Amino acid sequence: MKKKILLLIAIATSTFSFAQTPSFGVKAGVAFSGMHGDVVDNFKNLLDFTDGRVTTKDYTGFFAGGFATLPLSESISIEPGVYYSQKGYELNGALNVKGLDFLNAGVKAVLQSQYVDVPVLLKANLGGFQLFAGPQISYLAKADLKTTAGILGINLLNKTMDATSQFNRWDAGVTGGIGYQFPNGISLTASYDYGLSRADANQNINAYNHAIKLGIGINL
Repeated sequence: MKKKILLLIAIATSTFSFAQTPSFGVKAGVAFSGMHGDVVDNFKNLLDFTDGRVTTKDYTGFFAGGFATLPLSESISIEPGVYYSQKGYELNGALNVKGLDFLNAGVKAVLQSQYVDVPVLLKANLGGFQLFAGPQISYLAKADLKTTAGILGINLLNKTMDATSQFNRWDAGVTGGIGYQFPNGISLTASYDYGLSRADANQNINAYNHAIKLGIGINL
């Protein structure tokens, strides 16, 4: 993983010697994140599942951060960035919270993760219309698993536990998308992040992060 991080830094740094005058900007937006693969197995150490009656749902969070645009030509540039990103996952159905076995149905468990994403994008600007793609390294700062349950409007459970140790701190992936930049420097983007590293801390379960991000940015 350290080699992957050094490679991203090397790519971003080497472009300065070829680039024209760089510019900087900020971007923020909403992220719809989840996990693909054997995702349910990632929660076996925290939750018990009853008869497999569990439904899953993506988590809605936000992301925000800054980026640099390093022009290589009039239409091609390199765009490294650093973003705070909320990611997660949601499970609903018949499950038990370990240590609270009397709750065996109607429980919602929401994984709330906080990542630092570092993408390095190759971007093409075609008359305002943008295409971009590149590698991304993400660091998991913290992951909480929040479980709630109730009957007839009565809250029986509202518990948050630290689940950081259950997940891989580092995530290597790829990201890409489209956008449009207006003449005033404001841009709208839609992108997809696809994790390539196993999310499980022991890296023996085939579960991976993914996210759809819709953002608005401005060049400073």
